[in-house]
Amino acid sequence: MRAVVRPADHIELDLTDIARGDGPLFVRDGVGVAGRGIAARLPADDAVKVLGELDVTVECDDDPGPGAGPVAIGWVPYRPGEPGEMIVPATIVRAGPDGRRWITRIDGATDELAPSATAPPSATAYGIAPVTPVEGYLGAVAHVRDAVRSGALTKAVIAREIAVTADRPIDVHGVLRRLEASFGSSYRYALDGFIGASPELLVEIEGRTVRSYPLAGTAARSGDVDRDAATAAQLLASTKNQLEHRVVIDVIHDTLLPWCSYLDWEPEPSIITVANVQHLGTRMEGQLSAPPPTVVELVRALTPTPALGGHPRADALAMIDAVEGVDRDRYGGAVGWVDARGNGTWAVAIRCAELSPDRRRARLWAGGGIVAGSDPLAELAETQAKFQAMLSALIRP
Repeated sequence: MRAVVRPADHIELDLTDIARGDGPLFVRDGVGVAGRGIAARLPADDAVKVLGELDVTVECDDDPGPGAGPVAIGWVPYRPGEPGEMIVPATIVRAGPDGRRWITRIDGATDELAPSATAPPSATAYGIAPVTPVEGYLGAVAHVRDAVRSGALTKAVIAREIAVTADRPIDVHGVLRRLEASFGSSYRYALDGFIGASPELLVEIEGRTVRSYPLAGTAARSGDVDRDAATAAQLLASTKNQLEHRVVIDVIHDTLLPWCSYLDWEPEPSIITVANVQHLGTRMEGQLSAPPPTVVELVRALTPTPALGGHPRADALAMIDAVEGVDRDRYGGAVGWVDARGNGTWAVAIRCAELSPDRRRARLWAGGGIVAGSDPLAELAETQAKFQAMLSALIRP
């Protein structure tokens, strides 16, 4: 395959509008990648090698920087070792953090970037139903909480699933635009019917710099400024949420450190606010040692983090298998992009929906970390708050 990379500062379209309802997308605050068409599908672990073998011509004197060229956009699953998949779009538009834009076309692709003038059919009636029985979910939470209290494990994440049905195909482009309006500072993604807006950066490599921004510990938002401020203070003071958060931070730090010459992190978590919930978050940044790993290697080492699996990992995953009763599909894994040099940005695959091939049905998941202080009804309320991110984007009058 032959790729030609050109400056594209003249392209003013939003990346969401370039991807529309059928192209791959990964973007946050206007920075990211969008694609049209498919040049190749490949296993996630082969992506860097395949991209590195492309014949690339850069029609510019400047170094376009990470991600400005052929990239693969894809996912890896929640379960360690299982295969993931990536797409190399035939036409790729990259919007960088410096404000520059680049367009890459593979094998002379001529995909149209402008949105179609004809709006797709839009659903007008919806139904919502639990896939996971509520009593089953409450029982699983109680079982894990008791296992933590007995010392069998430190933490495990229990999720539940709901389904949305529509009378006509769901307009994916419209869903992505609504997510952009409400969750523009989250990592919004779309890939083969898998769409979402994740607030959590799993890992990012930019040259030799590595970053992560893990989240764990959640409280709902009410929309009232004073009430939300009080809730945030309670979240910071909560022993249960601080413990849940600390488990995640320690594991991610210890996993990344062997690849780093140094790795810094915030001494105390801060409050990360999105439209519907608040989280405890801790920013990490470091310098990779030589030879550096690819971002896909780090994604594989980190997935699932204790924020979606638990700790110790093997014991937590076995416990989840035994009591959760949920087919997580791509939920709980990771989604993102990688270039030929191993640079890339990957988010934890949460706040998401999996659409059926006819786009009339959507599967949604939400979960929470269970520790000794967990209360099943409080955990249920937390999942209800988390579901609102996708429900508000999927369902409209």
